[in-house]
Amino acid sequence: MIKRIVRQMLSAQILSALTVSLCLLIDNIMIGRFLGEGAVAAYGLANPVLLIIGALGSMLAAGIQVACSKSLGQGSQEGTNAGFSSAIALAGGVSLGFLLLVLLLRNPIATMMGAGSEGALYNDTRNYLAGFIIGAPGSMGALILVPFMQMAGQSNLLIAAVLSMTVADVGLDLLNVLVFHGGMFGMGLASSLSYYVAMLVGGIYFLSKKCVFRFSFKLVTRQKIMELIKGGIPSIFTMVSTVILIFVVNQILLGTGGKAAVAAFTIITTIGNASNCIATGMGGVALTLSGILYNEEDRTGLRELIKLLTPRSILLGVGMGALLMVFAPYFVQLFLPEAGPTQTMAILGVRLFAGGLIPCCINTQLKNIYLGTDRVYLMESFSLIEGAVLPTLVALIFSRFMGTTGVWLYFMLGEALALLGLCGKVWLRARRVSLNADDFLMLNSDFGVPPEQLLERDIRTLEDVTETAQAAREFCRSHGQNDRISNHLALCIEEMASNTVSHGFSDNKKNHLSIRIQNKGDRWVLRFRDDGSAFDPVSYVPSSGEQDLGLRLVSAMSDEIRYTYSLNLNNLTLIFHTQS
Repeated sequence: MIKRIVRQMLSAQILSALTVSLCLLIDNIMIGRFLGEGAVAAYGLANPVLLIIGALGSMLAAGIQVACSKSLGQGSQEGTNAGFSSAIALAGGVSLGFLLLVLLLRNPIATMMGAGSEGALYNDTRNYLAGFIIGAPGSMGALILVPFMQMAGQSNLLIAAVLSMTVADVGLDLLNVLVFHGGMFGMGLASSLSYYVAMLVGGIYFLSKKCVFRFSFKLVTRQKIMELIKGGIPSIFTMVSTVILIFVVNQILLGTGGKAAVAAFTIITTIGNASNCIATGMGGVALTLSGILYNEEDRTGLRELIKLLTPRSILLGVGMGALLMVFAPYFVQLFLPEAGPTQTMAILGVRLFAGGLIPCCINTQLKNIYLGTDRVYLMESFSLIEGAVLPTLVALIFSRFMGTTGVWLYFMLGEALALLGLCGKVWLRARRVSLNADDFLMLNSDFGVPPEQLLERDIRTLEDVTETAQAAREFCRSHGQNDRISNHLALCIEEMASNTVSHGFSDNKKNHLSIRIQNKGDRWVLRFRDDGSAFDPVSYVPSSGEQDLGLRLVSAMSDEIRYTYSLNLNNLTLIFHTQS
């Protein structure tokens, strides 16, 4: 089932990763073609500040994935709703505060970024900051809705929101340069308004009765807010590393190649960020699924997740890298149609950037799995080394021998060295050279349920139900469990699995039901997961049918019952205490 979930999530997650970079890409193209090379340089100097709001939104989105993956893995719908409510409240407060701060301090910020204190470069930088920051609440709102739309299985709506944002940004940018002549302020404002369009389109689902999340001010608590922040802080290391890297490289380029080199670097990073949506998408899938699997103590599932994502990372990295290598001149010409030194530098830089996409995809998926499996320190240190330390060192060292060309090696060599260093850590820990998924997980040896204490079955037919119920009964007895618990487990499987196959599966669709039984000593945990029609047996109000009798029977036999709906999957957990 994990393979199907990965396939369903990946395309939507990659597309959603364009939420920020797509608008920045469009803005940069429009700025280069209509406002000139100097305006592109101003945009590049403003970029670190723009990335901060992206970092805050990404931090909160990651915190949502960590906290809600935990509650979903534990079968707590109330915990998920608390995360939803607290995330909305926190995003609103933080984005409004950041908006006011940048509007008030945009002049000294522009100077601090290297734009000077007067002249065209200074004015363009501060004006773009003012226009873009107006969209801070919309940008952050769009970012935090992405993980909730993924968890709710609303991939089509997510795609619609991103496409609406793209169309709006292109249209508003054209109106700015052709009709209103609003300069850099207008370009930033166009992006701001497009973010609000994306948030409104995505918000349609969250205002409907079909929404699986419920907002309540009562669920906004300090404890949940701190949990979101704690879960998201590790991911901010990635964005902070990017901000540091761009700032340092801009200063190096101002000294070696001047404004033209900064403009070329801006084009390289803009194209690179758009192509990196593959790595970001991989990371989003890895974080959400690893968090759920980790909290279910599913070592087998985590191992399968790495085995599924790694070849996809390599394949997509090769494909995107080849695309950049071949079409680099055409991509750069979208920004700078006139041939010249800046265009030449940008084309070379984009082609060298392409060489780092494969290790970047693998690095991103692994560090998000480490975050999802609570290896926070490992994720934070690796993010800083990969995102800031190594690429900055590469840029500093190679620029002394190769000038601006040496700077363009920052991404390719930085990512490759980071991956090599991670492999070295894994091999030292395993005491051998290994490409084994278990070794790269770096989990404690006592994590999860031992294989002999675990029973997993896939069900597609009623015949499978009967066989699984019997296997469960024998499994319990073989572990010394009394007949009462053994029979209760088997009966619950017969009732719930039969109802799922008979009433939840569609005739024209290959549905899937997985059953997992864990022996945890003082309790037995029985989990059902299926991709059939959404149905909550916990909140269901019985009538008088035969199916209702089965639900009441299951509820009476189990000591605890939990239900969540996420990723278009029904997740039902029954717990049986051996002492009861």
